[in-house]
Amino acid sequence: MTVFSAADFSDHEQVVFVRDAETGLKAIIALHSTALGPAAGGCRMWRYASEEEALRDALRLSRGMSLKNAMADLALGGGKSVIMAPEGSYDRPALLRAFGRAVNSLGGRYITAEDVGTSVADMLVIRQETAHVSGLNSEPGKGGDPSPYTALGVYSGIKASVRHKLGKDSLAGLTIAVQGLGNVGRHLCTMLHRDGAKLIVTDIAQDRVKSAVDAWGAKAVGLDEILSVEADVLAPCALGAVLNAQTIDTLNVPVVAGAANNQLATAEDGERLRQRGILYAPDYVINAGGIIAVSHEILNQFDEPTVIAKVEAIGARLAGIFSQADKEGQSTAAVADRLAEEKIAAARKSSTVASRAA
Repeated sequence: MTVFSAADFSDHEQVVFVRDAETGLKAIIALHSTALGPAAGGCRMWRYASEEEALRDALRLSRGMSLKNAMADLALGGGKSVIMAPEGSYDRPALLRAFGRAVNSLGGRYITAEDVGTSVADMLVIRQETAHVSGLNSEPGKGGDPSPYTALGVYSGIKASVRHKLGKDSLAGLTIAVQGLGNVGRHLCTMLHRDGAKLIVTDIAQDRVKSAVDAWGAKAVGLDEILSVEADVLAPCALGAVLNAQTIDTLNVPVVAGAANNQLATAEDGERLRQRGILYAPDYVINAGGIIAVSHEILNQFDEPTVIAKVEAIGARLAGIFSQADKEGQSTAAVADRLAEEKIAAARKSSTVASRAA
C-alpha cells in the first residue's frame, strides 16, 4: 500500500491509521486541510474490498470536504474518516467507542459526523468518548441529522441547474432519475414529488424502491439501468465515481445534479460531461447543505431560519459557477475546483504570514 505517492494523496496534512484489536476496529482518518479551520467531515462505515480501496475513499472524500467547506465559505477545513466494517458479528457500540477515542486523540483537529453506513445513534455512541462529534439529536443549539439539509441544498441546486440548462423555473412535469434512496435521497424525492416532478428510482434495498413507488408513483428501474434512462435530470445520491468514461457515454440527460460525493471518477470526467453538452452541478457545491447545518452546530449558533437561508443559497452559488464556466469555456468541475483551491491557498498563506509575524 502506498500513501504519499497515492494518486489521491493531494498534499493531505495528516492520515491516521487506527487499529483496535479488541473490537476489530480498522479505520482511516484523513485530514486534507485545516487552513480554514478544524477538519470536518463524516464517518463512513463500509465493507471495502481492500485496504487500498478504503484509503482511496478516505483521501478522495477528505479532499472533497476541503473544497466543499471552502466553497460554502465555512470556517472549517476538510477531513473524512472511513471504518472498514468487520466481517461477521461484532460489538458495534464498542467499535464505535474505540473510534471515538481515536478521534479524541487528535485534539479537535478533526470533527466527525454521520455519513454512509453511520447514523445519529452511532454519533451518540461516539460522543461518549469525544466532544469532537456533530450531527447529534436535536436540542437547543443543535441541528441533529444533517441529511434533510443536504437534500434541501440538492433540491435548490436542481432548480438552479434546470433554470440554467432548460430555461424552466418549475420542476413540474420534468422527469428526474434518482440513484439511491437513503436518508438524503428520500428527503429529496419528497420535495421533487411535491413540485410535480416525475420520478425514476433505484436502490440496492428493494424495500426502499417499493416505498418510493407506493408513495410517489415512481418508476422503478434496475441498478444498471438508472445511468442510461431518458430523463431531464440525473441525481446520483448513492456512492461516488459513478461518472466515468464509460457511463458518461450512456447518459441520456441534459443535467446531472445529485447528492453523492466524488461523482466524477477522474478529473477528466468533468470535461467529458461538458463535451457532451451535459450540465454538471459539482457535487461538493450542491451537497453542502448538511455541512452548513453542522457548522452552525459546531459553533453553537444553530438557528433554523438562518441555516435554511444559507442552504437555499446553494442554488445561487451554482448559478454563478455555471455562468463562469460558460464564459470561460471550461467545465463546471474545473471552475469549482479552482475557486475552492484559491480560497484554501489564500487561507494557508494568511496563516503562514501570521505565524511568522508571531
